[in-house]
Amino acid sequence: MKKWAYPLAILTFLIFIGLRFTYQSEVINSLDVKMANWLFGNRFIEIFHYIGEPAFVVTIAVLLMVYLAWKVKNYRSMLLVIFTFAAGNGLNHILKKWVQRPRPDIEEQLLSFSFPSGHAMTSILYLFTLAYIWSENHRKHRYLIWLGAIILTLFIGLSRIAGARHFASDVLAGWCMGYTWFIICILWYERRQKLYQNE
Repeated sequence: MKKWAYPLAILTFLIFIGLRFTYQSEVINSLDVKMANWLFGNRFIEIFHYIGEPAFVVTIAVLLMVYLAWKVKNYRSMLLVIFTFAAGNGLNHILKKWVQRPRPDIEEQLLSFSFPSGHAMTSILYLFTLAYIWSENHRKHRYLIWLGAIILTLFIGLSRIAGARHFASDVLAGWCMGYTWFIICILWYERRQKLYQNE
């Protein structure tokens, strides 16, 4: 990873903490309302929530694990997938229970808590992990790979606002904590890589 990616993870963590303790403030509430009014009912953006659904993410994780085990035989990358996909999802559930923010008030709303957005957090985790692993083996196209991951991550998060499943601050918090957790996992992974190369 580029050197700037690591201090950025500190910044995203601080933003998450800030949102955790200010999401009920007038400023954040105003942001939530404006984003909801802007995006609500946008059918094009709302479609992207499907590629952030747990069933889809689990399918991608299984396919990626099979690829890493049989084709690449990179077992540390398999652990990276477990840490980002599975542990990241577990962290999201823990944070939701800690904050216990109700979701937007609409008919047939989901029953789980709202902050941080699971789709936003897991999308950045699984798409950035895919981009990281894929760009390791396809360095020529790494910028396009990362650009695609970033664009899809943005649309998945925005789809939760368009469908009134989350507030904008939930989505921003999900992206922030997702990125922070991703970098923590990458730090572990790259440290293990260096130790292995020095053995």
